[in-house]
Amino acid sequence: VDLLSTLRLVRQVVPHMVEAGSGRVVLVGSLAGAVAVRGEAVYSAAKAGLGAFADALRYELRGSGVAVGLVVPGVVDTPFFDRRGVPYRRSWPGPVPAERVADAVWSAVSRGRDEVYVPGWLRLPARVRGAAPGLYRRLAAVFG
Repeated sequence: VDLLSTLRLVRQVVPHMVEAGSGRVVLVGSLAGAVAVRGEAVYSAAKAGLGAFADALRYELRGSGVAVGLVVPGVVDTPFFDRRGVPYRRSWPGPVPAERVADAVWSAVSRGRDEVYVPGWLRLPARVRGAAPGLYRRLAAVFG
């Protein structure tokens, strides 16, 4: 659902945006897709796929007037963990209010941002993983 529903929805709306010569698609990924999270393998894979889709779609739509943004939140303060029956137990990083994610989506739309991390410092682990994957894996094994 996390990946396929988004792909199907985008397939329905983007051709109309391209025809109009303008538009902005903003997808909501997850830090779990950028760095992978223990105990969340399927969710991490789906969100990683969504991040790759956003990048590829951005390249494919270049010059069409349609832009693609990706909002990458960490843990969001919603009933998700309670409903799945496994509470969020980490003291750090703490969940962010859903309103911060909504503000990030608006920022991606209104300011034309391609990628927005919520909170912004979460960009760091994703960058470390990309630049030094071995170091990242060692750190994740200790702190992950």
